[in-house]
Amino acid sequence: MILNLANYEAQARDAVKLFWRNREAAMAKQVEFDNQDAGARGAVTAGKNLDGFVSMVQSLVEANGLWDAEICIEKKILVLPGFYRPTKECDMLIMRRGQLVAALEFKSQVGPSFGNNFNNRSEEVMGSAHDLWTAYREGAFGDDAARPFLGWLMLVEECEVSTIPVKVAEPHFQVDPVFRLTSYIERYDILCKRLVQEGLYTSTALMVSPREAVDDGRHRNMSDLTSLKTFVTEFAGHVAAMAAR
Repeated sequence: MILNLANYEAQARDAVKLFWRNREAAMAKQVEFDNQDAGARGAVTAGKNLDGFVSMVQSLVEANGLWDAEICIEKKILVLPGFYRPTKECDMLIMRRGQLVAALEFKSQVGPSFGNNFNNRSEEVMGSAHDLWTAYREGAFGDDAARPFLGWLMLVEECEVSTIPVKVAEPHFQVDPVFRLTSYIERYDILCKRLVQEGLYTSTALMVSPREAVDDGRHRNMSDLTSLKTFVTEFAGHVAAMAAR
């Protein structure tokens, strides 16, 4: 099986540039109307910052033969049933003939408040995956449904706050040594690796990029397992396999 990765490197650079441009534009608009949200929240609440990655995934679907797929990106059709809660909204769903092919999440983290946000993101991503797979086990997506691709792509700002080692509190018990003196970016990489290793996600991608990448879209990966290349290769393979069925 020959996979088509749809020139993902160029698409990823464009997606990163779009991300930073949209954030800058949202912040400027908030300031113009004298209605700036607390901190950098104005850039977050504007939404659509990660649309470039949605386009990249759509290209991979088309390039690998799933011509009859329904690509869902509108909010009202991004809902899946849950097990511990009635429903769960994703950022992108790939459907085919009433079957769930893939569910994808695109998230970002920009400073300065990395601590609480990292914890919130961690709890959210673990809980969502556990809920989805339990619902899948219980037949929520059909009794004979093939196992879908569950993907999580995370873009984190590379800056001083996100790259310096952070202490951990150990008032009662020792934490896992792997977390000692790690930066928030390194902790995201550990999280992404373990989400895959523990079977909670089919694949994850951690992309690290500075604000200055608004001009050139530069970014980097932290490890092979959480690289964008691994993510798009595994996704393309899943799509091609579904197309061949």
